[in-house]
Amino acid sequence: MLLRIGDKLINRQKIVRLLDAILEMRVRGLSQQEVATRIGIDRSVVSRLETLGEVRKGKRIALVGFPLENCAELRQMARQEGIEYCLVMTETERWNFVLHKTGVELFEEIMRIITNLRQFDIVIILASNKRIQLVEALLDKEVIGYEIGESPIAEDKYVSLDSVRSILAHLRDD
Repeated sequence: MLLRIGDKLINRQKIVRLLDAILEMRVRGLSQQEVATRIGIDRSVVSRLETLGEVRKGKRIALVGFPLENCAELRQMARQEGIEYCLVMTETERWNFVLHKTGVELFEEIMRIITNLRQFDIVIILASNKRIQLVEALLDKEVIGYEIGESPIAEDKYVSLDSVRSILAHLRDD
């Protein structure tokens, strides 16, 4: 669709395509400057576009859970809901995470995860009662525990997406 603005003829479709390309590159992890250079615009334009489209400022939320049956659904929901950090695992994935590392590698990976989680304002954890207590003790953040059973849990548990969405809705209302 072409629009006339004064003596300029504007191609609206071209603007929409470029906007989609900019956002896609940013989602893939390119910096604002890298995107601006590729598109041939000033970096501040990319920043302003992101500001215009920003839905939520405020608390950053992370989602962690294990052992979960419906990890793929939870990951997809997390993306749709704007959750920036999602670490969910099945029982098999949890054991693979532990067994395929040396002691030092495992320690470093767990420390990296804790460091990442400390960057978030709120951590939602879908886990056993004892794992929730452990995360609460490790993080000086708001931790929202959704208990999926008593420790030890050795089989995957299903978590309702509606339950997680309900938690998110309450957090966003605050």
